[in-house]
Amino acid sequence: VQLQASGGGLVQGGGSLRLSCAASGSIESIYTMAWFRQAPGKQRELVADVTSGGRTTYADSVKGRFTISRDNAERTLTLQMNSLKPEDTAVYYCYADIGTLAGVIRAYWGQGTQVTVSS
Repeated sequence: VQLQASGGGLVQGGGSLRLSCAASGSIESIYTMAWFRQAPGKQRELVADVTSGGRTTYADSVKGRFTISRDNAERTLTLQMNSLKPEDTAVYYCYADIGTLAGVIRAYWGQGTQVTVSS
């Protein structure tokens, strides 16, 4: 099982970026999916998550600016980031709780994608 993230980059403050994450491999079910981020010198923090049923939660710092969504058929996760601020600069990681065809349920992480917001 793999999570492949893409879409990071450099953007000016106030701009937008869209992150994507694709799950592949011997997957039976995907449960909660999420985006985390880690800024230099800081702990990894939850940005937003979405259940298999579509219920979403957001960190207070991104509410109203970021939108998380998933496509269960395509096994993809997206984070639309608008009105970006310099403090959003971080490495962003996708995350998913996945049940495999072998009957194991565990957490998986993507490789991380850098988002840099200039002031």
